[in-house]
Amino acid sequence: MKMINVALPKGRLGEKVYNFFKNAGFECPSIEEPSRKLIFENHEKGVRYFWVKPSDVAIYVERGAADIGVAGKDILLEYTPDVYELLDLDLGKCRMAVAAKKDFKDNASKTLRVATKFPNIAETFYNSKSRDIDIIKLNGSIEIAPILGLSDVIVDIVETGTTLKENDLEVVETIVPISARLIANKSSFKFKNQEILALSQGLREQLENK
Repeated sequence: MKMINVALPKGRLGEKVYNFFKNAGFECPSIEEPSRKLIFENHEKGVRYFWVKPSDVAIYVERGAADIGVAGKDILLEYTPDVYELLDLDLGKCRMAVAAKKDFKDNASKTLRVATKFPNIAETFYNSKSRDIDIIKLNGSIEIAPILGLSDVIVDIVETGTTLKENDLEVVETIVPISARLIANKSSFKFKNQEILALSQGLREQLENK
């Protein structure tokens, strides 16, 4: 049996994802024990799990350190890694959206200033509208950018919209729905095809029985 290396995103989403794998018959008891370890193996089931930062999952998979992994659609759209997207796990659901101050009116004759952690997604979206934009790349607390006059709008992930409301912002339009996706390394998919498909099928059955 070939060992499948699985990159799991650290945090709440990763724990939900692991439960999916476990219920599909690919459990690894040591991962549930309290420890600071990052790599866990179950030789009997042919799986090796490791925890990585959510935004790094796609890099581990693309470069072959992991055969498969679970990454948010936002990461896949932003960084366009060369991987196969096998399955929408219907977890971590939210949306990528444009938000602005409640009184905002877009003046098409001016360059639109867009603050975001996702410059590629923002650029692709506004290019499709032929809208002239100035992207301001920020790494955190982007909700304050329109309030302080740094930007006209923001492009960000919206879950409940509570943070926006608390800062007197609102969603202007939704760009794309986001959820967790099962991705595979292209070479691994060829050489460990049976193992990856078995695992993927186990997860698919979980989804159908939800």
